[in-house]
Amino acid sequence: MILVRDIFSLRFGSMREALALWKEGQALMKASGHVPSRLLTDLTGEYYTLVLESEFASLSEYEKGHGSAAMTDEFRAWYQKFSALVVSGKREMFSIVK
Repeated sequence: MILVRDIFSLRFGSMREALALWKEGQALMKASGHVPSRLLTDLTGEYYTLVLESEFASLSEYEKGHGSAAMTDEFRAWYQKFSALVVSGKREMFSIVK
């Protein structure tokens, strides 16, 4: 299993707007077969941090799901609105060891 963490540093004061947009975006991702596991917000550390965690059976499953969500015009329009709230971001990938 692979854990993918997409970590977004948001503009100051934009967390509520970003969370509202993620609720919209989750429906688009679900339609493409990509269902994020968890959405996390900061309690300590850098302010206005939003983390999207997703699990995949393998890297190839990640690639398949990651590419299909971005292919629709509706998703691209949604992502334009969300990315306007983002200052920076990064992605972390982990192998889940049980």
